[in-house]
Amino acid sequence: MRNAGVEHNLSTDLAPVLGARRDGTANAESSRGLLMTMLGEFVLPTGGAAWTRTLIAGFDLLGVQEKAARQALSRMEGDGWLARERHGRQTRWSLTARAERLLRDGAERIYGFGHAARPWDGEWVVLLASVPEPERATRYRMAQQLSWIGFGPLGHGTWICPWTAQEEAARRIVADLDIDATSFRGPVGLVGSGPALTARAWPMDDLADVYRQFLADFPSGDRIVDGATVVCDLSRLVHRWRRFPFMDPDLPAELLPDRWPGREATERFAGLRQAWLEPAHRWWNEQEAGFG
Repeated sequence: MRNAGVEHNLSTDLAPVLGARRDGTANAESSRGLLMTMLGEFVLPTGGAAWTRTLIAGFDLLGVQEKAARQALSRMEGDGWLARERHGRQTRWSLTARAERLLRDGAERIYGFGHAARPWDGEWVVLLASVPEPERATRYRMAQQLSWIGFGPLGHGTWICPWTAQEEAARRIVADLDIDATSFRGPVGLVGSGPALTARAWPMDDLADVYRQFLADFPSGDRIVDGATVVCDLSRLVHRWRRFPFMDPDLPAELLPDRWPGREATERFAGLRQAWLEPAHRWWNEQEAGFG
């Protein structure tokens, strides 16, 4: 489960880093989204800057035309993610301080997601937080932020989470939004079960299908490929995987369905990324040296 010490408002800031809309659903593969992946995977670990030509070359491998690539760079500059500096006839793009902070936070979520299994004591935190119909904006913000910290909705203003440490984060959310709420803690009683609650609060079947599609699209096995192909493969791998921290509530093992594909998908992602990382970065560094 996500770290309870992480401020809940990071959900809005990290949404573009993790490849999701503010409500947690996945973005289409836009040029901006792919640029965010390249910034986190190649630019951040290599000093936080890159030449325009390197970025355009990376875009070209992903099937993005130069005009769209340049538009994405300009928009990221306008949004405060990038700063440009002229070097003769060439331009070098640098991550802003805010961008570096958010990309590092995003990298921690993306690469560590699903690996930190921890024991569960069987207790739940239940939050009753009803928002009147006219206050739809407040309701939306509450739902977004509660989902980010691992709460699932049961309907009629009732939210549940199997990690009681998240109760304090939920308290801050409802306090900041000025929502009248009440929380309880305890195990499931004599009626019902934890897995049944899980099935009501989260679309586990749909999530399992997404994991299975990920496994189908990124099969295991050794491949001998050139550096450019590896850059493309690694970028698409990370671009797909970075949505899961928004989509998956990261539940205790006791609550997951049998043969949960998320475990295999986590191992597949880590294994492929490890295999592709060195040759992909070698290609990127060669481009940087050549254009520079």
